[in-house]
Amino acid sequence: MDEIATKTGMSKKTIYQWFATKDEIVDAVVVALLNKSVSSCECSSTSAENAVHEIFSNIDMIQDLMGEMNPVVLEDLEKYYPSVFEKFFRHKYDYIFKKLKRNLQKGIAEGLYREELNVDVISKFRIETMFIPFNQAIFPYGKYNLAEVEIETLEHFLYGISTVEGQKLIKKYKQQRLKKQII
Repeated sequence: MDEIATKTGMSKKTIYQWFATKDEIVDAVVVALLNKSVSSCECSSTSAENAVHEIFSNIDMIQDLMGEMNPVVLEDLEKYYPSVFEKFFRHKYDYIFKKLKRNLQKGIAEGLYREELNVDVISKFRIETMFIPFNQAIFPYGKYNLAEVEIETLEHFLYGISTVEGQKLIKKYKQQRLKKQII
C-alpha cells in the first residue's frame, strides 16, 4: 500500500477510504481493463467493414494494452490473486471465445475465411495463442515486446484462416496501418 500511495500521490488513508485491501485494488484494476477491452472490441465490431477489418481494428487496442505490460503479470495474478485471476480466466472463455467464434462465422459467411474451418477448435486455438507471448520460457521479458509478438502471431493466424480474398484484405489493412504509423 505504501508503494501504491507513493506512485499515485495519495495518502494511504485516502486509498483505504476506497479500497480495504490491496486485493480490492487489483480486482478493480483488472475489472477496469477487462471492461475497457470489451468496450473497444464492441466498438471495433460495430464499425468494421468486414471480419478481417474487425481484427485489424483491435490491433491498436492490443498495442495499447500490451505495449507497457510486464508479461509476468498473469503469473502474479494466478499466484497472489487467484480470485482475480479466475475473473480473467472466465473472461477469456466467456467473452473472448464467443467473440472469436462470431468473427470466424462472419468471416466464413463473407467468404474471407476458409469455409472448412472448425470454428470451435480454431477459436480455442486462437485464445491459447493469444497468451503465448506471456510465456517467459519462449519470449523472455526485455528481449521481446509483448505487443509485437501478439501482432505477429495474430497476423500468422489470420493468413492461416483466410481465403485468397481475405488475404488481399489483410495486405490492404496492413498497408493502411503502416501508413498511419509513419504519419
